[in-house]
Formats: sequence, C-alpha cells, structure tokens
Amino acid sequence: MTTIRRKTRVAVLGAGIMGSCLALCLARRGVAVSLYDMEVAPMYGASRWNEGKIHLGYLYGADKQLTTARHLIPSGLAFAPLMRGILEEDLDVCTTEGDDIFLIHRDSVVGAEQARDYYRAVSKLVREAPGAQNYLVDVCAASCTELTSAELAELANPRHVAAGFRIPERSVETGWIADRTVAALESQGGISLRMSTRVSAVQSVGDRRDRWRVCHADGGEEFDCVVNALWQNRIDIDATVGLDPPAEWSKRYRLALFVHTARPLNTPSAVLAVGPFGDVKNYNGRDFYLSWYPAGLVHECDNTEPGEAFTPSGFVPDAIVAATRRGLDGVLAGAGDILDAAARCKVAGGWVFAQGRGSLASRSSSLHRRDRFGICRHGSYYSVDTGKYSLAPWLAASLSEEIAGV
Repeated sequence: MTTIRRKTRVAVLGAGIMGSCLALCLARRGVAVSLYDMEVAPMYGASRWNEGKIHLGYLYGADKQLTTARHLIPSGLAFAPLMRGILEEDLDVCTTEGDDIFLIHRDSVVGAEQARDYYRAVSKLVREAPGAQNYLVDVCAASCTELTSAELAELANPRHVAAGFRIPERSVETGWIADRTVAALESQGGISLRMSTRVSAVQSVGDRRDRWRVCHADGGEEFDCVVNALWQNRIDIDATVGLDPPAEWSKRYRLALFVHTARPLNTPSAVLAVGPFGDVKNYNGRDFYLSWYPAGLVHECDNTEPGEAFTPSGFVPDAIVAATRRGLDGVLAGAGDILDAAARCKVAGGWVFAQGRGSLASRSSSLHRRDRFGICRHGSYYSVDTGKYSLAPWLAASLSEEIAGV
C-alpha cells in the first residue's frame, strides 16, 4: 500500500455525499483537495434526491445469510456521529420520528413468515453491535413488532399486503443534509471546487503509481493521489488506469416525488418490501418523499456505455406523479392525501450504481444482496463503491485517515 504524505494534493472525483464527506475530512487533516463534478454544484444528483434511509440491513430480507445486514450495520450506527462531526450540526431536525413500517406485499420475493424471522435476526445483530446507542435513535433494545390485523388495515390494502412490521430504522431528509454539506465545503479552507467539469480519464505520470494526471476538457492537472467517488461513470474512469469492472453491475436512473404540504400530516413512514417497491417518508409532518419503483425507474443498463446515451431531462414530471400516485394508492393508505395537500411537488432523482443485476420483483435478482462495496486500491489511486448513501461518512472517515497517513 502506498503511503501518502500529509499536505499532498488529492483529486476527488464526484461531489456526491461520498466525495464531499471525503473532501471535508481530508481538508481538516491538512490535505489540499480538488473536488471535481460535472454538475454545477456539489450534492446535485442522487445524494440530494433520495429517501435518506440509514440502513441497518432490514430491507434485505431475501439475503437469508444476513451477509448484507452484517456489512451495513457498522456504517449505519456510525452515520449520525460522523455526520454531526462533518457538518457540525445535530441531525434531529432532519430525521424521521417514528419507526418505519415494513409492509410485505403478497407478491413479494419474501413471504411474511420469512420476513418475520429475518427482522428478528437483524434486530439481534443490531442489539449486540458496538455503538447501537449512537444510531439516529438508541437501538440498544432493537426489535420488530408485527402489526395487528386492525393496524394493518388502517395502513394498507389487505388485498395486496400480507403483513406489516414496525422496524427501528430511520431516514434523514437528504435535501437538508445536502444544503449543509455544500455550505461546509464552501467555508472550508483547502478545498478547490471544480464544478461543471467532466473528467474523461486518469493517467499515471511516469512508471510509478504515485502521481496521476486528471484529464478533462480544459486540459488536466497532476495530483499525488486520486479518489474516484463517482457513481454514474466510475468504472469508465477506473478502466483508464487499468482497473477491471465488477463481475456484474447495473446503472439505474431513478426518480421520486419530494413534496411539501400546505398543512401537517401524520402519515407514517412506510416501505413496501421486498419485491414491487414503494416508499413514503414523513420527515417532519410537512416534507415527504414518495416513490413507486416501476414509475420512477426511467432508465437502466449494464454496459459501459457513457451516461450521455440517456438524457435525464426526457421524462414528463406530471406522468411520473400520476403513475406514482396510482401505484401507491393501490397499496398504501395516505399517499393520496399527501399529494392532495401538496403546496410544492418536485420530481427529481439521479444515477444509482450497484454490483448486481435483475428486477427487484424477481427472486433471482442479485440486487437483493447488497454487501459488495468498498475501496479498491491501485497505488495512490482509489476507487470507492459507496454501495448506499448511509455508508458514505463511514468510508470517507476511514479513507481520509489512510490517505493522510494517520
């Protein structure tokens, strides 16, 4: 492993939550950072426009071996303390209040009995994990509670939903996190923001792997270390330094609804799992996230074709809103009330990269296992597969220590 000197020059590619957290951690250790992104500002894509679930592994009920949960729990428990340190703000105001309601669709790839056993097993892992008290809420006594028939009937259409469980997971309002991350980047010394810059390649300088040239339309610059924290075309840039892509992977462009209501609503946060996905997130009674997966998935591919082959602006917002409403209304109670009370409704999203393929409605899809993520090292070039939004601060803290030589 190459040791990088302190106060060296580091290029971070991608100003989503992973790249932004890493840039802040490095700069505070005295490292000079150039943060690149093709968007006009940091935190402009999927890191701003997602549900903000801070995963403890409950969603991956089709992973019977609990491999995904074991990989996600440490980063999920560390998210709040790490982000408090990075943003120097408390997260209570942007965190959902109640437990998530996990609803099991009758056509789900995981049945109610298997889901019950899985949630209990994950709860045991969470209770036994170091730092369980540090999650967005204290989960030292984590458990799942099955809804009664009467409770289930109030929340969901029993024709489509077989069972429901209260799960001690929370989500954060990603727009709130994004705004404060941008403010931290702009006020932090030692960070040069290189926005509206599409990186085309990274080339080694000389025969050694401790000096790199970051190439873009305006030419290029040399750095002692490069961290590729992109999602959309990370593996394309990796290929320019000689790194092979994962054995299987997929890119998807997903959209959802971000709603601010004219009056407070007490609609609970709910997830339709595991199969034909839908989500409702209630952050504070006025700000909501609504997603119906078949409506919001507007593009997917599993090749190395550049992102320009798909234009995200090609969707029709009103059609996405209507399709999301139809999907959720047929399953979850209260989704239509949120849209009826909307003062503002924005359709937005971004690219999602995953080491896996297939439809989430299929039992054979490898996307039901999400334990493959982390850092690949090639001299002083690092490629980071964040995996999930909730993993970014944990990976950033670890990698910043390594690069800074701590």
